[in-house]
Amino acid sequence: MNFGFVFPGGDARTAANYAYEAEQAGWDGFFVWEPVWGNDAWVSLAAAAMRTEHIRLGTMLTPLPRMRPWKLASETVSLDHLSKGRVILAVGLGAVDTGFEEFGEVVDRRERAELLDEGLEILTRLWQAQPFDFDGKHYHVHIKKIGGPLGAPAPLQQPRIPIWVVGAWPRRKSMARALRYDGLLPAMMGQDGQVQFNPPTPADLREMATFVHANRTQSTPFDFIMEGRTPGDDPAQAAAVVAPYAQAGATWWNEALWDAPDPASVLARLRQGPPRL
Repeated sequence: MNFGFVFPGGDARTAANYAYEAEQAGWDGFFVWEPVWGNDAWVSLAAAAMRTEHIRLGTMLTPLPRMRPWKLASETVSLDHLSKGRVILAVGLGAVDTGFEEFGEVVDRRERAELLDEGLEILTRLWQAQPFDFDGKHYHVHIKKIGGPLGAPAPLQQPRIPIWVVGAWPRRKSMARALRYDGLLPAMMGQDGQVQFNPPTPADLREMATFVHANRTQSTPFDFIMEGRTPGDDPAQAAAVVAPYAQAGATWWNEALWDAPDPASVLARLRQGPPRL
């Protein structure tokens, strides 16, 4: 099992310093939030790449429906080369209460789902660094030639930069989207059609994993990512929190201190290192 640390917020220099500390403490991944307006995630990750050697770097998560897919393709490829192939891209519809309405972003769930699907298709096609045509409902891309002022190299990671996608269980369409890519960020959908705030239980994750293994047709690796919080000063209790998810099929545990009272407490937990099973 891999262990990531989610940086809850701060400027690029702080993110770089914390990423260095995370690598020294034995974490496998370092992830940053991508806000509508605030400290830029990709600048922070570029700074982190310059301070680290092997830890994986990514977002948690990127709200692709409000992004220009070609801009995100440029950022991810640039960081992939800068970090020598250590990027992970996590995507979802995004949380509308983080500034979507204030800046006139799309808030309708169906439209955001359409933008997510089209954005993922364009993003992965651009990573191939080959000419292509795309005509969707929201985007139209016609690239006849790669080179000169237009284009970027393919990522170092092949067949592509890993993409983790939010899947709302038991919505089959949402789950099917995640199955087309490289990892599931599991969420629970209530009977009212709204994503629940409570995280999936190990039993929920086991049910999702069974669905994924029964329906995914690709043979490439596939990750199951859980997010939560463990006590860094109690290794036995930390292992007790994580172990049931590992047994249910989780391949990543991302430690997230979103409500930490101050940066010092975040750094203290980071330095304690990941849970050990």
